Amino acid sequence: MNNNEKPVAIVTGASSGMGLGITQALLDRGYRVVGTSRSITKSKELEASPNLMLVNGDAGRKETAVVVAETAVKNFGRIDLLVNNAGIFIPKAFTDYTEEDYNLVMNTNVASFFYMTQQVIPQMKKQNSGHVVNIAATLADQPSASVRALTAVLSKSTMPAVSKALALEYAAHNIRFNTVSPGVINTPMHAGGESRDARKIPSARADG
Repeated sequence: MNNNEKPVAIVTGASSGMGLGITQALLDRGYRVVGTSRSITKSKELEASPNLMLVNGDAGRKETAVVVAETAVKNFGRIDLLVNNAGIFIPKAFTDYTEEDYNLVMNTNVASFFYMTQQVIPQMKKQNSGHVVNIAATLADQPSASVRALTAVLSKSTMPAVSKALALEYAAHNIRFNTVSPGVINTPMHAGGESRDARKIPSARADG
């Protein structure tokens, strides 16, 4: 990459909470960013610009991942960083989870990582460089009796192992993989307590 060329990042769940903060921080640090969430173009915090592309879509669907990756390459010519931030958090007793809950969590937390990462790797291989950061949660690493959230543990606890496996698989292409496991983050989700529709990481909706 030319030293004068700005690096390019993709951030999922970019419309609120941690995803919004990550997007703004990357822009402040000179990145060009493609941000995505279900309705990111309606965001009051982000506005499309020459350095920021906004893509509406469910990050848990392959077609969204394809459009996001294509948008980055078409507009910016490369992909240097992917932050798999999209997630949803539904605190319930284990036996109270519904099939809808399970499918929603796995789609947002796992499928979004799977499809988005698959789409960026070919471009990173062409560049012989890249970095993928997967957002997990301390709750997944260290469950707590005070927070009943088995679906968060189920969907996020494998991220460190997945990052290690992919780091080994793509080390020859200089593509790095890391997992970050935040604790409680000061985002709008916490203002409303444990709410399905509130936003935080590992979930909330950090929108998919």
